[in-house]
Amino acid sequence: MKVVIIMGSSSDENHASKITKHLDEFKIPWSQHVASAHKQPLKVLEILNNNQNEEKLIYITIAGRSNALSGFVAANSNHPTLGCPPFSDKADMLVNIHSTLQMPSNTPVMTVIDPQNCALAVKRIFGE
Repeated sequence: MKVVIIMGSSSDENHASKITKHLDEFKIPWSQHVASAHKQPLKVLEILNNNQNEEKLIYITIAGRSNALSGFVAANSNHPTLGCPPFSDKADMLVNIHSTLQMPSNTPVMTVIDPQNCALAVKRIFGE
């Protein structure tokens, strides 16, 4: 059982910590990476390739604006992908949510807005 968090930018660290705090409470192991699907697609693929043989794994993607990261991860992995977009205010929230919800076919990304609910969704998917 493992969670791999991929952030599109190091500026997403604060948002990630709101998720990892709860993963720690649930005693769910996690690792964290910074890799933009737009700027570092090969690094994202490397992360996915390094984890492809994990049996119980969930990806959490944290990216805003033009969120290619969530779809890129979902399209290149068979593991569940939870997108938990960061936002600074209501306008930013709407842009980031819409970007995370609008995925092409065959890229199943589950969008969870609240960081605590994201961690709880992981716990429930793992059956914990």
